[in-house]
Amino acid sequence: MAREITFLVNDKEYAGSPTKIDRKKLYGWTENIALDDDGNECKLVSMDESGTLIIPKGGIALGIVSDDGFWVQRSELKAVYEDGTSAELMSSSYSVPIELSKKVGVDEFLDYSIQSFYQLDGISDELVNYIGEDIYSFTYCYRDSYEGKTAFLLTAGDESKGKNLFMMIGALNEFEMLSLSQTSVIEEDPEIEEEEEDTEIDFSMF
Repeated sequence: MAREITFLVNDKEYAGSPTKIDRKKLYGWTENIALDDDGNECKLVSMDESGTLIIPKGGIALGIVSDDGFWVQRSELKAVYEDGTSAELMSSSYSVPIELSKKVGVDEFLDYSIQSFYQLDGISDELVNYIGEDIYSFTYCYRDSYEGKTAFLLTAGDESKGKNLFMMIGALNEFEMLSLSQTSVIEEDPEIEEEEEDTEIDFSMF
């Protein structure tokens, strides 16, 4: 059964199941399969640095070691902020109702690059009508985490066929913009001007 996410509006809860929409579902996909001379499918393996040891798929994993080179379990790690204080663990968005209280404008929405795109199935039309043409934002966590992502709720669709509610997960675009009003003046080097003045000939001196 698909996981449900619950939204809270005016002390009333609305639950829906997010269905991820990706390029594969929209446009399909192709796969390249490597075959040997007998037509058998080839399997991807890894080699050690010497090139003599074959490591099958699943034989390599990431691990965490201390400064002394000892293995560290993930349960022993502690998340902290930049100032050294303990980070606060945030609950999964699927375990607690999400209160829709923050409304954002189009400009703020366009400041984000959308990374994941979901359609909310089974959601009440009452919530769809409540959101209407507005855009709501909230912090999204797939599982319990110390850092959430920014999510947006908005509707789309034709009035005759009914509108659907969509959830978009994005990341803020952190870059500086330059406008035409920001101009600068190229200052000439005063030493160069002095050199040019020294090379001029004053005929009144003769």
